Amino acid sequence: MSVSGNSVRREATGLRAATLLIVFAILSACSGRPEVGALALNEDPVVGARVNDILIVTTRQRDDRPDTYFSGERSAAVNYAEASISVPPSHKPGQIEWPESLPGNPKTDFVARKADYIADKAVFRRSVNARLASLPRGERDIMLFIHGYNTRFPEGLYRFAQIVNDSQFQGVPVLFTWASRGKLQDYVYDLNSAAIARGALEETLVELAKTNADNITILAHSMGNWLLMETAVQARPENRRLVAKHVNDIILAAPDIDIDLFKTQLKRIGPMPRPFTVIVSRDDKALRISRTIAGGKERVGAFSNDQELAELGAVVIDVTELESLDSTNHSKFAQLAQLQPDLRKALGSSALGSGADHNRGANLGDDLGSFVGTTAQAAVTLPIKVITAPFTYASGGY
Repeated sequence: MSVSGNSVRREATGLRAATLLIVFAILSACSGRPEVGALALNEDPVVGARVNDILIVTTRQRDDRPDTYFSGERSAAVNYAEASISVPPSHKPGQIEWPESLPGNPKTDFVARKADYIADKAVFRRSVNARLASLPRGERDIMLFIHGYNTRFPEGLYRFAQIVNDSQFQGVPVLFTWASRGKLQDYVYDLNSAAIARGALEETLVELAKTNADNITILAHSMGNWLLMETAVQARPENRRLVAKHVNDIILAAPDIDIDLFKTQLKRIGPMPRPFTVIVSRDDKALRISRTIAGGKERVGAFSNDQELAELGAVVIDVTELESLDSTNHSKFAQLAQLQPDLRKALGSSALGSGADHNRGANLGDDLGSFVGTTAQAAVTLPIKVITAPFTYASGGY
């Protein structure tokens, strides 16, 4: 009887997973997904367009097809590149205006202005330092973005350009793009690709920490969070300490991580010098599929208990009630990019450092209250280490 019951449950779980995958495939098909030739250049000058110069580190294989650069296959060696992506004057925050035809119109579309390979790691580091040197002292910042599952190379690049643009980031943007095939059915392939990329990400973090940067911000999305956390777990202690000295902000957006694994990872990593930010949304359809595939275990990015995450040391930004610009509700974090300067000010290291006291926690609450006052339908929960008891500031339906 029990064997039969288990069989029925397995079949039901498999059917639910298959149904969800079909639904997700239909939802994903609503927008174009460029792969070949997506970086075709258009250098026509356009008044009001902003060009974002991005450095690239990748474990993807080079792709010889015109204007493509990298595929979803794995490379035995780390590759480097650079690209300049133009955002149109008519751009709406949180969106990527994909061209209907390539190379695209810079008046209305995201367009590649420049793209090229970088020879090796030494040239990459010189490029980072050269760009940092052009910035004022104290403002020599790096933002590292790690994309998630089901992401083709141009998708990760254009999404990061949107984030850089909307957040008005003035430092050096660095994209770490691992070998995701960008296919729904290749979840396991992507997960293995993320695992393979751990050493390359550790090496990249060490390289960035050795540059002349004043501050480093790390933003990871979806499965990219699994890659980041596992890299931190396996990193050599001296590398972990070096990177921790230079990283001021860690933002985990929609983490596709089993909640039990996440708790174990945090224990292995040890105490964080500063709280990290977790962006969650309980209506995330992509994480709903991931949960089904993973035996029903909740994913951190859709975890139902903000308070429990706060007790782990996270500043939790709950965007469940935020209306999403994508049909899967998996990329809401990109809509917050335009508010990143205000959030960073509210969550500054001076407020969240280990020496924060009760009064400073109250001031931080005022800062966050102001932040969410400009954020439709968002809630922020603070970790215990900041104040004597966690609390939530909310607007909209909260």
